[in-house]
Amino acid sequence: MGTSKSPSCLGYPVSIFFIIINEFCERFSYYGMKAILVIYFKYFIGWSDSLSTVIYHTFIALCYLTPILGALIADSWLGKFKTIISLSIVYTVGQVVTAISSIGELSGTQDGKPLNPALHIILTLLGLVLIALGTGGIKPCVSAFGGDQFEENQEKQRNRFFSIFYLAINAGSLLSTIITPMLRVQKCGPEQEACYPLAFGVPAALMAVSLIVFILGSTMYKKVQPQGNVLAQVAKCIGFAIKNRFKHRSKEFPKREHWMDWAKEKYGEQLITQIKMVLKVLFLYIPLPMFWALFDQQGSRWTLQATTMNGNFGAIEIQPDQMQTANAILIVIMVPIVDAVVYPLIAKCGFNFTPLKKMTVGMFLASMAFVAAALVQLQIDKTLPVFPVGNEMQVQVLNLGNEPIHLYIPGHNESIPVKQSTGYLTVDLELDRMPNINITFGQQTKTISNNFYWGHRYTILAWNFDDILVRNDNLTKKPEEGKNGIRFVNGLDRTINISVDGIFYDNIFSHNMTEYKFLTSGTKTFKISGGCDHSVSSKLEFGSASTYVITKCDAESEINIVTDIPSNVINMALQIPQYFLLTCGEVVFSVTGLEFSYSQAPSNMKSVLQAGWLLTVAFGNIIVLIVAGAGQFTLQWAEYILFASLLLCVCAIFAIMAHYYTYINPAEIEAQFDGDGDKKRKLEKTGHVSDPYEKPESFLQTAI
Repeated sequence: MGTSKSPSCLGYPVSIFFIIINEFCERFSYYGMKAILVIYFKYFIGWSDSLSTVIYHTFIALCYLTPILGALIADSWLGKFKTIISLSIVYTVGQVVTAISSIGELSGTQDGKPLNPALHIILTLLGLVLIALGTGGIKPCVSAFGGDQFEENQEKQRNRFFSIFYLAINAGSLLSTIITPMLRVQKCGPEQEACYPLAFGVPAALMAVSLIVFILGSTMYKKVQPQGNVLAQVAKCIGFAIKNRFKHRSKEFPKREHWMDWAKEKYGEQLITQIKMVLKVLFLYIPLPMFWALFDQQGSRWTLQATTMNGNFGAIEIQPDQMQTANAILIVIMVPIVDAVVYPLIAKCGFNFTPLKKMTVGMFLASMAFVAAALVQLQIDKTLPVFPVGNEMQVQVLNLGNEPIHLYIPGHNESIPVKQSTGYLTVDLELDRMPNINITFGQQTKTISNNFYWGHRYTILAWNFDDILVRNDNLTKKPEEGKNGIRFVNGLDRTINISVDGIFYDNIFSHNMTEYKFLTSGTKTFKISGGCDHSVSSKLEFGSASTYVITKCDAESEINIVTDIPSNVINMALQIPQYFLLTCGEVVFSVTGLEFSYSQAPSNMKSVLQAGWLLTVAFGNIIVLIVAGAGQFTLQWAEYILFASLLLCVCAIFAIMAHYYTYINPAEIEAQFDGDGDKKRKLEKTGHVSDPYEKPESFLQTAI
């Protein structure tokens, strides 16, 4: 340990302020990047919902597997300080590589997507691997390193430091999940509506600041040298017990009280007893990954669900990836309310609300959150437009002339009058790609003889008998990411050009139509030029598609708007109940779980249980990978119900395990041993030494 005493400020070591700022910047960097990650996968890289979800949860799983590596490096080799420095450099490089991977100019873009996605994918995956190594590797080191800065007589200051440290984590998370989605929707240029380089670049810059701040405090830190890794010692002892048990499995060797007792030939009785305490808790950890499988879908499935909803909250508009801030905000509100109000009320009612009962309730609330998500999804599905399936195609006719016309299509016995638009009508093509579609102009009938294809939508523009245009819409689903598909029809007798908010949109020949281009929500100004100079403003909502028909361009300019796909009508506010339920579940599950693990762990093995707790998060994300990869649900609400049902089943199993668990006091058990790790031979009133593992009280204790 360093001999120099750290300078103090207001009774606190000055060094901790560098650590707190470092943690704030690092958490901003991590949560900011993570908030937009699944959106980036789907809308820039071009991956499907399922693949985006799989890659996202693979990354999260890696972030919670690598803490074990960080703990091994810190305790056995470099120490906490050098480990934080080394892995923070790796972390910063990973953030920079991820930001570079999102630059469209690397390979060029078309419609906002890369022309050479392989290059972007390779750089993205490389960046994410480096970030996982960095953030996971420093996770078990930073808070412990902060605790090392205090003297033994500064317990009050140390406890307050951990409260401030936790506040820095939540502040970084909250701010980043608000700011980075706002950066994402900034314009990087005329061809790119989303600015991923900026949205990833700011977290990368914050990680660089985090590293620099931590290095600046170097001379003030108290640095504890590596003392050897307890986790490695535990693993070796367990491995020897298993090996020795199978080596002496014949009947001539007497059966031992606990399978860990087979390690007594090599390891001390105190270590073996401590491992027994740890195994009791680790056995309870087995069902826990299912909770995290649901919890971490806030950043994947729930964010994708928000892209199909309306983010208009009156004075402000919320982006889909900003809804994750609901969790951070609710955490700040709910933690003090639960601690100061809910738990005392439950205690006054005489209910023994033990830690394991709290965790069971947390699991139940998380499952109910996914039931709520399923109900929201059902409402969303009801509002989705009908698209052609099977042998079907859809056709709409726009009447751009001055007289009413009539439409005749297969499957409709009567003619359909067309004043402005028919809307989309479904036609069963069966085996015939050229159905009889007839349009009547007064006494003249025009037969459309185009080839039509299954699963497509077509728009027929009709000015008069001799002037008809058939266009394939190339739009077979709602615009993604809440954007709006906009196309223009030039009904004038001259070529015009269109600009949107001062950016060139397209040239349109006389009596022609543009392809859809996709714009974000908000008020847009469309300027028409070419023989006239006119501007019109239009308010775009979320997820719509419209055709703007220009019929006049003079002092009495006229633009008729035809709705091809209605905008999203379900507001993102409907996600708040599911976020509320999940956050309440997190408060009573996660916070309680950490406290329970700490109280039930031996004094020198609390880091071992911390590693085990982090592994449950990793395995939870692996469960999502399996379900998302193998399930291939066509109905998203069904997947939500599956996850809710799985967690309910696991919740019931955990409740049974909790019922049979016997709480222990590790300090009392450790007090039975002398300085050499041997049990003190002091007789109790019963005439023998008390041993909490002597007589298992349930099948659970026997199992572990």
